[in-house]
Amino acid sequence: MKKENKPLGPSQRMLRVGELVRHALADIFARGEIEDEALVGSVVTVPEVRMTPDLKIANAYVMPLGGVHAEEIVAALNRHQKFIRGRIAPRINMKYAPDVRFYVDETFEEAGRIDALLRSDRVRRDLDDEEDGQD
Repeated sequence: MKKENKPLGPSQRMLRVGELVRHALADIFARGEIEDEALVGSVVTVPEVRMTPDLKIANAYVMPLGGVHAEEIVAALNRHQKFIRGRIAPRINMKYAPDVRFYVDETFEEAGRIDALLRSDRVRRDLDDEEDGQD
């Protein structure tokens, strides 16, 4: 009877390659190598890149500073996927350059929503009740 050991998260290699791609994307955006009307005057951050297990696809989560026109910027980046892949290839030193797919990073909004919930009177009252019961 063979026991299956499925990893619970990404492998070290997936994380390492994801960071390489993230740094390459940040460098491309900082240098302004992509010429598109939607990207003019916007600073794009790349908080996370997740690789598929076969390292063929990189899911890049991006957010413009200020969060304005995020959907337009993601659409512009997805239009330039082949160009970006060509710019990433020499920077990451791999046999195959991954296809990059761009998505809006919503973790900051989600963190803000959770923070607001934790600061609400209703939750604060519940936490105070629990502390009074433990004394």
